[in-house]
Amino acid sequence: MDRTALDLWVGVFVAAGLAALLVLAFKVGNMSGFNMSDAYTVTAEFDNIGGLKPRAAVKSAGVVVGRVSRIAFNDKTYEATVTLSLDKRYSFPQDTIAAILTSGLLGEQYIGLDAGGSEKKLASGDKIRITQSAVVLENLISQFLYSKAAGGSDRSSTPASTGTSEKQGIQQ
Repeated sequence: MDRTALDLWVGVFVAAGLAALLVLAFKVGNMSGFNMSDAYTVTAEFDNIGGLKPRAAVKSAGVVVGRVSRIAFNDKTYEATVTLSLDKRYSFPQDTIAAILTSGLLGEQYIGLDAGGSEKKLASGDKIRITQSAVVLENLISQFLYSKAAGGSDRSSTPASTGTSEKQGIQQ
């Protein structure tokens, strides 16, 4: 095999490797599998979106039914307004609940839709009224530590104060 043929085969393998990396990057970056042109948009407002990002998945029953297309801050209500692009193949009742969920313990965040029971369906431009904000792990840890600290000091002061009030009641 001469030098030019070897160079050609090396070039082909390098090109194939780069193409495979490109496909992998699109898969990891959630850039495939959902066509935005066949979608309708709805909005939802959340107190806290945590680490939610544009292009995050919108799932219902574990199936990707859309993507987050835009996140904005509403300076009148001080909430985050999230615009969802939902596939037209899937229609949801107007009383659908939108919650920000996390894949695994520290995984990526996505929006989960829980269908309600209303006969009327969401249409393009509608607003999802019932939302549940993201659970921020740091807030949970601080609440846990604060409750433990408060619980520990209450236990040590409760017997002493009970004993004191009993003694005062006996003396009076």
